[in-house]
Amino acid sequence: MTERQPGVSPGVQDQDTIGSPELVLQGLRSVGYLPNERIASVVYLGGRLAKPVLVEGPAGTGKTELAKSVAAMSNMRLIRLQCYEGLDEAKALYEWNYKKQLLRIQAEQVASPGSTPGATPWAELESDIFSEEFLLARPLLAAIRAPEPVVLLIDEVDRLEVETEALLLEVLSDYQVSIPELGTITSTQTPLVFLTSNNSRELSEALKRRCLYLYIDYPSVEREQEIVRSRVPGIGEHLAAQVSGLVRSLRQMDLKKRPSVSETIDLAHTLFLLGADEITPQLAADTLHVLLKYQSDIEKAAGELTAGR
Repeated sequence: MTERQPGVSPGVQDQDTIGSPELVLQGLRSVGYLPNERIASVVYLGGRLAKPVLVEGPAGTGKTELAKSVAAMSNMRLIRLQCYEGLDEAKALYEWNYKKQLLRIQAEQVASPGSTPGATPWAELESDIFSEEFLLARPLLAAIRAPEPVVLLIDEVDRLEVETEALLLEVLSDYQVSIPELGTITSTQTPLVFLTSNNSRELSEALKRRCLYLYIDYPSVEREQEIVRSRVPGIGEHLAAQVSGLVRSLRQMDLKKRPSVSETIDLAHTLFLLGADEITPQLAADTLHVLLKYQSDIEKAAGELTAGR
């Protein structure tokens, strides 16, 4: 075990790409993620202060992509825990390989066929089957036990039930996992942790208190235009501006699901492949299925577009 300095993340502060907010900004851009200064600053502080970063905002604004890009720019392994309703300790932290434990018990019986039952003391056999050899590490434990700095992504944490959310508290505050049969496993490095939330429910104060907070909203028209041009090489500036403008107008409508940034990029790819130089009202209406995924939304938006509004 290594001794930590308070407020400093071992293994993270030595990464050149996280040495300052400016370097984070440059590093994220180098892997295709276009952040603003606030995003770069929070990522930098998360690494320096060894604190998880809670990233909230509408679906499809680049929250998950931020964690992936941080891993890519700093050459760290990404460990992802995809949250869902019903996720339990066995899938998030660890579980025992029960089949292998049973085989070990049976092998002990076969190895001593002439011995009386219970010849091997149970305490000895128990310490054997509840050892590292039989432990299955899930994402949270894998991030704690990693010998090198890693990026841990806890995606859509708001999908967890309140009781399951409590499992995260020990990991996020002390970067350790308590296993009754083995004791407490403490990390020798501090992972960069990102939690994402779509605000489907209110997270507990205990969880929020352990994190830095970052809210990522839909980008401005200018920034989304820059994103389109970086992700769709060769697209004209005028068409990119029209795409971002169209998406902006759709997000201002009362829709079941507003188009995400990734769907903006999909529309730009679609128009580029169709050889379009500009978006006409009819072309916009014909390609709404790329942006909108509910028929009621498509019909509402098509009515607006064909009316020339």
